Amino acid sequence: MLMEIRRSSSSSPVFHFRVSSPSISVYVLLLLGFSVVLFLFSQRQISEVDDKVFFSETRPAILEEQLWDSSSAHGFHPCVKPTRKYEATHTWERYITVRSNGGLNQMRTGICDMVAVARLMNATLVIPQLDRRSFWQDSSTFADIFDEPYFIQSLQGDVRVVRQLPKELESAPRARKHFTSWSSASYYEDLSQRIWKDYQVIHVPKSDSRLANNDLPIDIQKLRCRALYKALQFSSPIEELGKKLVERLRSHGRYIALHLRYEKDMLSFTGCTYGLNEAETEELRIMRENTNHWKMKKINSTEQRNEGSCPLTPKEVGIFLQSLGYPSSIWIYMASGEIFGGQTYLEDLRFRFPNLVFKDTIATSEELNKFASHATQSAALDYMISVESDVFVPSYSGNMARAVEGHRRFLGHRTTISPDRKGLVVLFDKIDNGELQEGPKLTELITQMHKFRRGAPRKRYGSLPGMKGRNRLRTEESFYENPFPECICGNKNSVHNI
Repeated sequence: MLMEIRRSSSSSPVFHFRVSSPSISVYVLLLLGFSVVLFLFSQRQISEVDDKVFFSETRPAILEEQLWDSSSAHGFHPCVKPTRKYEATHTWERYITVRSNGGLNQMRTGICDMVAVARLMNATLVIPQLDRRSFWQDSSTFADIFDEPYFIQSLQGDVRVVRQLPKELESAPRARKHFTSWSSASYYEDLSQRIWKDYQVIHVPKSDSRLANNDLPIDIQKLRCRALYKALQFSSPIEELGKKLVERLRSHGRYIALHLRYEKDMLSFTGCTYGLNEAETEELRIMRENTNHWKMKKINSTEQRNEGSCPLTPKEVGIFLQSLGYPSSIWIYMASGEIFGGQTYLEDLRFRFPNLVFKDTIATSEELNKFASHATQSAALDYMISVESDVFVPSYSGNMARAVEGHRRFLGHRTTISPDRKGLVVLFDKIDNGELQEGPKLTELITQMHKFRRGAPRKRYGSLPGMKGRNRLRTEESFYENPFPECICGNKNSVHNI
């Protein structure tokens, strides 16, 4: 490149460039090189931005997994087929009649116990009569709630089941027998040898908790599961509407089923009056005094709550779910009866989670009319919706909570979050006293507290340490709450990790 200096008329120097032909090529190459560097730099910047977007999008995905998954079933699956030693049923001309006591789930598990008892005693089971004298005052028959023909047919290889006694035995003398609670197989085998000598019919007034949770023959345990999870299906009207309601809930995405046991009978039975006014507290006390079969009459409500023996209040449930990270937009189905105090005590929970729905929210009045005066049939709908939910949360560990948790474990350890009520009360009291605020700290505490309370696979708990005699049987975890290991199997790796 050549540069010449010439002077203009103003005597100021003027620079003129005269570019030679070879210099043009050099210039073009320099320009091209600069463009390449600029392009690569811009791509690096775009890549860094994309990485930031990618990670920001995957963080909610990881959180979603934590919210909805119970760390998966780890290869576990139902296994209820009989062993090779299991013999086919016989036609026994001796019969057991039963009156199943309690609410829906107490009756369901009791009926399945009676199936196993009939097998142990080599007897024919007559379709059970349902409890019509309980708190719910429900006149429903077995066929109103359950698919009776399917129940009989499904158990053909296990136990003979008939709709009623033969006519010639209707007036025959019956042995009225209160079976001992949590009894072993040998109890029934010994009883069978004695009682059939004098009677052809045994009547059992109560069916609940008639069998031990543990140490029963493996085929009896598997039979209990076949009876509960296979044979004892709900009647067609309940099944059809239940499936419709599940579909309607799923149309809004994932949903939580909340068994909020904040109902008058439960609060009265447990003596839990935290947050209630004097009139409401007195109302519950009177109900407890007037209910003959409730043995505890005087209860210290504060002690009950501190021991974790009270259902969580609706407000406490709201704080709990929000602290676990569930968004306010999530749909929550209330699998509960009438909440004590009505909408007043639901305000805080509904404020946190506006999509709080009941049966009458997602079903038409025409659909619900047939169940209106039948609390047990209505409870069956709640049961179905709870079993099929993405997450099940019980505020108290009653019959419904235990039965749903066991069924969800059987179906693949679906997420069931069991609140640590005793631990939560300490945190809630700190909030009330101003020692702790809702926010990241509370979220961390509650999340860590429930890290291992999400329904992941584990063996059934035995009795509490120090318990002796028959009292220890009362403290064992219910077989129907966790039918592992008898009815749930896995590969060697999954079993090794338990």
